[in-house]
This record gives sequence, structure tokens and C-alpha cells, in this order.
Amino acid sequence: MKLSAPTPRLARTAAALAVLAVATACAPQTSDNSSSGKDEKTGTLRVWLFQEVNNAPKQKVVDAAVDTFRKAHKGTKVTVEYIPVETRAQRVKAAFNDPKSAPDVIEYGNTDTAGYVKDGGLADVTKEFSAWSEAKDTDPTARQSVTVDGKIYGAPYFVGVRALYYRTDVFKDLGLEAPKTQAELAVTARKIHAARPDLYGLAVGGAYTYGAMPFIWSNGGELAQGKGGSYAASIDSADAQKGIKAYTSLFGDTNCPAAKCAGMGGNDTVTAFASGKAGMAIGGDFSHAAIEAGKVKGKYAVVPLPGVRPGSVAPAFAGGNNIGVLKSTSHRTLAVDLMKQLASKKTQGELFDAMGFLPTYTDVREQAAAKEPFVAPFVKTLAAGAKFVPASPAWAQIDASLVLPTMFQEIVSGKKDVAAASKDAAKKMNDAFSSAG
Repeated sequence: MKLSAPTPRLARTAAALAVLAVATACAPQTSDNSSSGKDEKTGTLRVWLFQEVNNAPKQKVVDAAVDTFRKAHKGTKVTVEYIPVETRAQRVKAAFNDPKSAPDVIEYGNTDTAGYVKDGGLADVTKEFSAWSEAKDTDPTARQSVTVDGKIYGAPYFVGVRALYYRTDVFKDLGLEAPKTQAELAVTARKIHAARPDLYGLAVGGAYTYGAMPFIWSNGGELAQGKGGSYAASIDSADAQKGIKAYTSLFGDTNCPAAKCAGMGGNDTVTAFASGKAGMAIGGDFSHAAIEAGKVKGKYAVVPLPGVRPGSVAPAFAGGNNIGVLKSTSHRTLAVDLMKQLASKKTQGELFDAMGFLPTYTDVREQAAAKEPFVAPFVKTLAAGAKFVPASPAWAQIDASLVLPTMFQEIVSGKKDVAAASKDAAKKMNDAFSSAG
């Protein structure tokens, strides 16, 4: 996200969201987890939330939400444990396989949803979520991130998206304007590098999957088609190939040399921009603090990443986290109520104030944008229609095995053309979809 100076709460956002936007947990492989068949109305509820780099502000918000919950539910206690994001896969796997030690409510990455559902870990809360008055204002893409085969398995907690950061001083010196189409983006990038060979025009990375996806989507392509266990890769479709060509054409001596940029990931491109080595970069709202702390502070602005048509916005990947109830809980009604409290409009608004996490409710997000001007381009991006990865447990495998980065790197290195590389990627994706059942 930006133009304003950072506040302490915003500086705490970067690490947590950066990890969540690029990483997915390895979902448990097997589980005997099932419903406890109990719905006790008193007792102790256990909650697992993610540990932030500076956790105190988050804990303060959570403590207030828990206190409100306890006052409304006499005879209940709540224990909250903050677990490391990096090792959540092991913790969740153990919880799914041993319900007696499992929490009642968990925070999880939104790309983990399908895998957790497949392994029987999350409770179906479709009825309760649909009857919840606040749910009607949930962003459609955020709602999609808790939905598998039409059923809802949690409540969205916060979202994160990317937009186009650009150097206002460089643009002024070269007489450039913010690009309004992807074609203009490519031309502008090359103009910058031609005039300033010390700069990447637009910093891009062969391992930057979430920076490349908007090019595929805005050209009409999709990663895969279908739902549930019947996904089929479409990364090699004609439209997807147009987007792949658009993105990979940005690698080369006229913008971002393949020798330097093929191996870069999202953090690398943001670091290049923050350190003054790029005229433009695709970064997240969660990248703001890092950029404000860099050499370009006060010399940049942010606009939505343009689409193919003038005035259009390229669909961005909607990253973020959710709050869910474990299927094994013996306090289902209480656990669902606690989920609602933790993911409520009030709590999400307070989390934005404390941590900079973008709310999943459209009205609360508008209020956030009014408070912090830097949020506006990201809110506009979300409003234009962000997108999500296939809701399949296979996605964790596809992501972890670097299927898409390998495809991009094969193309920019000249090892394969777009058609061959995308065909190979589609085969790998289909193998993963098939193995996921």
C-alpha cells in the first residue's frame, strides 16, 4: 500500500502478511479426526493463533475480544496459545490426529482451507455463518477462501493484496505517468531502464508467483478449472499463455536481466525497490513498512496494477488468514460463537488499528481507508475483484514443488518456450490434482 509515514502498528504488519501471502502449510496427510458428538455449554475453550513478530498489539486486541466473549458466556474460560507460523503444519497435523490435545478454534492461512477440509479437521459452519448478520458484508473473495464445494469452514480474518509501487522522483525526472494498461507498464519499464541503466524498470522475479498471477488472470487465463476433487489445470490455455508471455517478456536486458531476476521472489523485488534499485515493483499492502524504512521513503506512490484495458485493474491474489472451528471440538456452539467474536467487525477494525491487517468486511475496509490514505489503492484493487488459488488440497503440493516458478524460469532462461513450459506445468498440476483425490 503508499504515501503516508508509517505508524508503529503498520511496521508490525510486514513479516506476518509476507509469510502468509507466499507460503502455504503442508496439510496433514492422514487423520482419524471426527466430530466428538458433544456440545458442552460450559468449560474451557482452547485457541491457537499465529505468533506475530511483535505480538503484544495483537494479543491486546484478542484479549479484549475474549473478555467480551467470556462475559456473554458464563461458566466458560478461554486459553489462547500463540504458535509460530513456520511450524504450524506440524502442530496442526498433530492436532488433527489427536483430538484430545487439539484446540477448539484455530487461525490458519487461507490457502490451507481445502487441505484441512480434506483431512477432516475443520467443522462445517455453513449454517451458522450464513445466519450471522455481519457475514453479509464479507468480501466475496474472502468468503471464497473459507468455502470448499459450497460449504463454509470458518470465517475470514484479514486479507492482503498487491498493487504497483512506483518512484515519483524518477517518473518526474523522465516525464512519465503511472501506466494505465499492462502494455504501457512494459513500455514505461523499458523507458526507465534505458534512461537509468542502474535501475530495473519494473522489478520482476521468476519465483514471484503472486506477482505473475495478475498477468495471467487479466488476460482471461486461469490456473485451473473445476472444483473439489475435479480440478483440471488450464495454465496452458491460450489465454493463460498470453498472460505468461506478458509477464515473462518483462525479463531481459531492456528491463530486468534474466541472469539477475530469474531467481528473485516477491521479497527480493520489494527489497530492490525499497533500496532504490527499481523504478517500479509489485508489492503488497504488507510491504509498506519495509519500503518506508528504505531509501525511497517519501519518493514513491502506489496505484492498482493495471489490467489489459485502459482503466482496468488486474485481478490480484487475495492472501490472508481465516479463523476456524475444529471438527473434534466438544464445545461446538461456544467455539462458533468465539470464532465470530474473533472475526467480528469490531475485532477486525481493532486489528487494523493495532497491526495494519486489512479487514475482510467491505464497510470496515472503507473505514480503514479513510483513516490511512495509503490503504486506498489496495482497497480499490480488492473492490475490482481479487482472485484466489484453486480450492484443492493439491495446491499445497503444487506450491511447495515450485511448479509455476519452474515454468517461468524455464521460459526466461530460454530453456523452453511458453507453450512447452506451460504444458509441462499443466501436467504437473494435474498429477497433483489426481493424487489429492
